[in-house]
Amino acid sequence: MPVHPARAVTYAGGMSIPTADPAAGQAVKAADRAHVFHSWSAQAQIAPLAVAGAEGSYFWDYEGNRFLDFSSQLVNANIGHQHPKVVAAIQEQAGKLCTLAPGFAVEARSEAARLIAERTPGDLDKIFFTNGGAEATENAIRMARLHTGRQKVLSTYRSYHGATANAIALTGDPRRWPSETGTSGVVHFWGPHTYRSAFHAENEAQECERALSHLEQVIAFEGPQTVAAIILETVVGTAGILVPPPGYLAGVREICDRYGIVFILDEVMAGFGRTGAWFAADHWGVTPDLLTFAKGVNSGYVPLGGVAISAEIAATFAERPFPGGLTYSGHPLACASAVATINTMAEEGIVEHAKEIGETVLGPGLRELAERHPVIGEVRGLGVFWALDLVRDRATREPLVPYNASGAANAPMAELAAACRKRGLWPLTNMNRFHVVPPCTVSAEEAREGLAALDEALTVVDAHVA
Repeated sequence: MPVHPARAVTYAGGMSIPTADPAAGQAVKAADRAHVFHSWSAQAQIAPLAVAGAEGSYFWDYEGNRFLDFSSQLVNANIGHQHPKVVAAIQEQAGKLCTLAPGFAVEARSEAARLIAERTPGDLDKIFFTNGGAEATENAIRMARLHTGRQKVLSTYRSYHGATANAIALTGDPRRWPSETGTSGVVHFWGPHTYRSAFHAENEAQECERALSHLEQVIAFEGPQTVAAIILETVVGTAGILVPPPGYLAGVREICDRYGIVFILDEVMAGFGRTGAWFAADHWGVTPDLLTFAKGVNSGYVPLGGVAISAEIAATFAERPFPGGLTYSGHPLACASAVATINTMAEEGIVEHAKEIGETVLGPGLRELAERHPVIGEVRGLGVFWALDLVRDRATREPLVPYNASGAANAPMAELAAACRKRGLWPLTNMNRFHVVPPCTVSAEEAREGLAALDEALTVVDAHVA
């Protein structure tokens, strides 16, 4: 990667970053503040970090500060930053064919679809490409409604499915509230979460049984003949890394089959190695009717998402046009980066590596932290997909900060995030949770480095425990 020829800072492991250039950083930040309108933000209250470069599990600013990326940006840099094989594939494709409309057959697009279909469960062999996860949700819902002739879609309260019209209506977290119309045909229900059970369950078996019973009741009261689809994140991501109890996904599959409801699994965040499998559904042997993906399919190097479609639903549109499309569907540069990503993950054993890191380093390391820090109420996750549920009182499980806290009420989480950044660890926090989601390529040494920094940072919030 490019560095200043005369002066560079070299870290352990041989990584070099350019010498600090604060003036350049100030110019980047000034232009950002003058012209960039940021998502999910009060514009006058943010101060975005000016990033100068990235490599592997790290990125750095213009001041010379290096950060271990325990967020994988937005849990999408699965293959790490600037992987040379993916960068080279984008460059090569740009030299051959930068863009072509979706109606043509293009080598990169065809090969990306083939590689994805090879890895999806069951007969999900047709791939509709989008620009990201939200558009994948939109089109999956459209397919389900047209396939069934029904309108209602069920999703859980603890969920995130994107920020476009239908996707945000399906989302269960508070970001839905400002955009909700109440006429979207969406019905929310409680999914399983044993630690914070809505069903007063005492163990995973009870949680599974009661959550499935609750879902059946919701369907009965909504009218099974009105329900087009149920959409679930296979492992709930943004809302807390909620791993479903054994039997739950299979139970939802059986309910969908019984009522003729399309079962959609959202693997936008959980897919492509994040859980230590190509798709999280592989852990439970469940095949949905539609599967949405994005993020890890090419680690966000070029925007790409899509829907993997079962043979039955694909047949609905064999003679009937599918009324949806995108100018950049299956963009050649994006698809070339997906081909390189998938092939590289297979060649380098990255999915298997993510599984091993979770089992041997992250899982045990986080559980050790829980023994030392009373603020940790629960550790949950798998692969490189983990969360700490932070509490004020382990006995009552009172969250460290209130639901949807902001301002002073969210101060403890803000303190924790600042303490991490001070120690060179880039965090991902959401409400009362700390998410541990480094790239799938993170080394054992890097993972331990991150856990050590987190160990120190957690002492800051231990003081809030009753």
